[in-house]
Amino acid sequence: MHKDDILTELKKVLPEEIIKVDEPLKRYTYTQTGGNADFYLSPTTFEEVQAINHIARINNIPVTYLGNGSNIIIREGGIRGIVLSLLSMDYIKVEDNVIIAGSGAAIIDVSRTARDESLTGLEFACGIPGSIGGAVFMNAGAYGGEVRDCIDYAVCVNERGELVQLTRDELELGYRSSIVQKQHLVVLEAAFNLTPGKQDEIQAVMDDLTERRESKQPLEYPSCGSVFQRPPGHFAGKLIQDSDLQGHRIGGVEVSTKHAGFMVNVDNGTATDYEDLIHHVQQVVKEKFDVELHPEVRVIGDHPEDE
Repeated sequence: MHKDDILTELKKVLPEEIIKVDEPLKRYTYTQTGGNADFYLSPTTFEEVQAINHIARINNIPVTYLGNGSNIIIREGGIRGIVLSLLSMDYIKVEDNVIIAGSGAAIIDVSRTARDESLTGLEFACGIPGSIGGAVFMNAGAYGGEVRDCIDYAVCVNERGELVQLTRDELELGYRSSIVQKQHLVVLEAAFNLTPGKQDEIQAVMDDLTERRESKQPLEYPSCGSVFQRPPGHFAGKLIQDSDLQGHRIGGVEVSTKHAGFMVNVDNGTATDYEDLIHHVQQVVKEKFDVELHPEVRVIGDHPEDE
């Protein structure tokens, strides 16, 4: 289907202001890498998401869903078809001890809302730079807490464009995994069941976690967050550090000298630089310790045409 025809179909069901053509994706990723999207759409309602899904399905147009781009690397070749951003679905509502948030809401903002409402259970998320959708997708966690501990339910859309509501148990949340990943679902909304607490105590925990994060993580550079999953019986950062890889650079991307589990864009690095450095680190750690590192970060999109 030609781009002009796709655009015509999209304009039939969507406000023109949410449709962008040939949009640079590096504007939307923490690594500041990524080529163009054929179409970049930012719906604000479940119905708009379903309408986009329907057009894509009947016309065989690929759809890539994008959160806030904090744990993803997009290649310079960009993404064909539709990139559907959920960042405009960023509402946060409080109902008694439950916080309901749209997929595009930052989990940091949800944790702050919980604090303001004197609700405890989301303190661990005060420094996680991801959206609610991404947090549920990978069961995000930090400092001993994770989404699984407090989520009540999530509303998702499946590959047929149908809305499904899944309970905590039905989400099958494990270490950086969920049924959302396995069944190619997309989170549109999530609810968190929290416990009444004291605001000053909640703030004290958040202050402590923020200080620990800022002292250890290279927040001064663009990065994709923690690159590798924790291998059983080991810590990825420690293995990388003990492999003398801190400061190792490929192109404009290097293994952080502040925290070996991070790779930072220090000099106009590209997605290819990130991928090459990831593969190099995996190879060295495997040779030195016979441990396989599996990426936590997702790498998507087309390779540059000149490769």
